[in-house]
Amino acid sequence: MANEAHTIRAARAGEAALLSGLALRSKAHWGYSPEFIEACRVELTYSEEQLRSGYTRCFVLERGGIVTGFYTLVPQNTDSVELEALFVEPALVGRGFGRLLIEHAKSVAGAMGATRLVVQGDPNAERFYRAAGGVLTGQRESGSIPGRLLPVFEIDLSAQSGTARDD
Repeated sequence: MANEAHTIRAARAGEAALLSGLALRSKAHWGYSPEFIEACRVELTYSEEQLRSGYTRCFVLERGGIVTGFYTLVPQNTDSVELEALFVEPALVGRGFGRLLIEHAKSVAGAMGATRLVVQGDPNAERFYRAAGGVLTGQRESGSIPGRLLPVFEIDLSAQSGTARDD
């Protein structure tokens, strides 16, 4: 359950490979073929440079000292931030940990000055993003699979308090 002891903190140097592996496992949770997952590998691989850049904001969910999920935010312009990734260990999907991460992401994005959070989501996660306040605004071509269109959602952050911490 999501009420078990957990911590959301900024990703640390040295965690890029760990996060990349988690992203691939989480994507595979939806039953995609090994070939599909391999086609997504480059897009779902995170570098140490990304974690250190300060441009991409990456936060991890830790439980018992083990990273069990993460998300990344990338500023788009003065009023919008993109949720570029949100992944949870497959065994924990559906147990509220994704909700913890999306709520934290909304708060951090609001604290960054954004009034909207843009999400290009996996079609399997549409219900999740709608439940988080997302409104379907269009489609965007996958960065991994040419011709595959993915849903794009926007979440209104104008009511966010902007009180997230960057622990």
